[in-house]
Amino acid sequence: MGKLDGKVAFITGAARGQGRSHALRLATEGADIIAVDICEQIDSVPYPLGTPEDLAQTVKEVEGTGRRIVAVKGDVRERSQLRAALDQGLERFGRLDIVVANAGICPWEDSTLCSGFVDGTDVDLIGVLNTVAVSLPHLKAGASIIVTGSTAGMMKGTTEAIGNTGGVGYSWAKQTIARYTETLALQLAEHSVRLNAIHPTNVNTNLLHNASIYKAFRPDLDNPTREEAEPALATLQPMPTPYIEPEDVSNLVAFLASDESKWITGQNIRVDAGSMLKGERAAF
Repeated sequence: MGKLDGKVAFITGAARGQGRSHALRLATEGADIIAVDICEQIDSVPYPLGTPEDLAQTVKEVEGTGRRIVAVKGDVRERSQLRAALDQGLERFGRLDIVVANAGICPWEDSTLCSGFVDGTDVDLIGVLNTVAVSLPHLKAGASIIVTGSTAGMMKGTTEAIGNTGGVGYSWAKQTIARYTETLALQLAEHSVRLNAIHPTNVNTNLLHNASIYKAFRPDLDNPTREEAEPALATLQPMPTPYIEPEDVSNLVAFLASDESKWITGQNIRVDAGSMLKGERAAF
């Protein structure tokens, strides 16, 4: 018996990284999964995004738990594609109980004027709004919506400090998600539908492990390696780690998806090894 037996979860960005981890964890708790990923590259993103092969691997791992999964290629920037993907899952499973708006990018390249900013906000903010919007008509009392923010996005001053226009767009989108969570949660409360946001620190995924991020943390080196960047990454957290694992975030996703958290809503919860506390104190 799992704490999510009989429930269905809709997860975006599920081909790899945190999204795959969330899908696998919720499946082990008994949920069936509707998984979506763009499975294409976005020009402003300097690291590889998920592929059709990655999404197929998510399917294999979820089915390995004994649960069912519908996996669909779809772009969170396009509400019609998300609605079509969700409809496929609803046709098979007949219900929706959990929404995990996880898809996110950190663009670093401007191929045209501020294209990184546009891509970052379109995926990291509009993608969340689109995911929630197509899900709401299908949710009933007891449902749980979980959106992904960022501890960096909650810190004062990061909008101006985090990279090029794409980094600024990323940070602004994550800041906006925090306020969105509190505002919409209050509207949903009378219907007994919950909405919470998770704000991780560095996570061990491709979004962190790429040349652009390494260079941002080690500007003194021309081509810093992962090993050379990790000591600098570790300075963000007062606890001794350069980053957390996707599974560390999935643990909280599973809790917020379950009835164990039935009175928790409108919360912006950090999984950050203390990084925001350290960052705020460094600003004084």
